[in-house]
Amino acid sequence: MVQVLSSRVLLRPRDPQASRDFYGNALGLAVYREFGTGQERGTVYFLGGGFLELSGKSNRADDPPTGNIRLWMQVDDCEAAHRELAGQGVEVLRPPLREPWGLIEMWIADPDGHRIVLTEVPADHPLRYRP
Repeated sequence: MVQVLSSRVLLRPRDPQASRDFYGNALGLAVYREFGTGQERGTVYFLGGGFLELSGKSNRADDPPTGNIRLWMQVDDCEAAHRELAGQGVEVLRPPLREPWGLIEMWIADPDGHRIVLTEVPADHPLRYRP
């Protein structure tokens, strides 16, 4: 059996600085570590229970992001996140809505078009229940 000790999502952005600005400044993710030097240096951010690493650069500027990658991030308040991110010019794909399964979700995109869902778990949702 494979024992996973740590994990992270790796992204190879087309514009590393724009992605560092997005994840570090707009989303406010804290830096876990940085490595290398120059424009394409690596930056690893805390991502709740995991990590998000931006390193290197996409080989081709016209490479589209994969349609299969989605990032899921839980936040305390989707409405507040919406106001803050929209005010910073972050691309909001869909404003916060309560889903049929009870979570409040909004969708944004990073500079490379990777889709990110910001999710709020309301106080009355079963995910909050602790027996």
